[in-house]
Amino acid sequence: MLLASLSTGNKIGLGVVAGIFIAFALTASFIAPRRRPDFPGRNGLSVFVIASFVLFAAMITAVEVFGVESEAKGAHAAAGQKGSPAQPTIAVTESEFKIVLPSLKLTPGTHTFAVTNAGKIEHDLALEGPKVTPNERTPLIQPGAAAKLTVTLAAGAYTLYCTVPGHRAAGMSAKISVG
Repeated sequence: MLLASLSTGNKIGLGVVAGIFIAFALTASFIAPRRRPDFPGRNGLSVFVIASFVLFAAMITAVEVFGVESEAKGAHAAAGQKGSPAQPTIAVTESEFKIVLPSLKLTPGTHTFAVTNAGKIEHDLALEGPKVTPNERTPLIQPGAAAKLTVTLAAGAYTLYCTVPGHRAAGMSAKISVG
C-alpha cells in the first residue's frame, strides 16, 4: 500500500536500497558458502556482522525517509481538494460511564465526531453549548458499533454527554473548548 503512494523517485530510492540489501543477503546465504565453505570465517565474522547491521539500518532509514514524502504529499492533496483546510475527525469512545476524547482545543467551524461505543449497553452522544440545536446528537449506538455527529461550532464551551437516562448523572460527560 505504501509503495503505491510513493513518487517515482522514492520508489527508485527504496528499490535501490532494498536491492542492495537483498543482494547482500542472497550472496551471503548461497554464493559465498559455495565458494568458501568456511564463510565468513574466523576473521570475516565481525565484518559480516557489521555489514549486516549497516545494511539493515540503511533499509530502515530508507523506509522512513522515502515514506515521509508520501504522507506529506497526501495531506497536502487532501487539503487542496476542498479548497480550505480539512477539519480532522475527532475520535470519541464511550463506555460505562465515561466519554473519552483527545484533549484538544478546537477552532470554530464544522467538526465531525466519530463515536465508538466500547461499552456493553447502548449509548449516544449529544452536544450542548452556544448556538447548538437542542437535538444535536447521534442515534443510540449499539455496543461495538459506531456513529458520526457533524456539527458547526462557534467559539465557546461545549459539553458532550450521553442522553440515556441516568448516564450523564453517572459521569458520562466531557467538556471541550472552541475558539
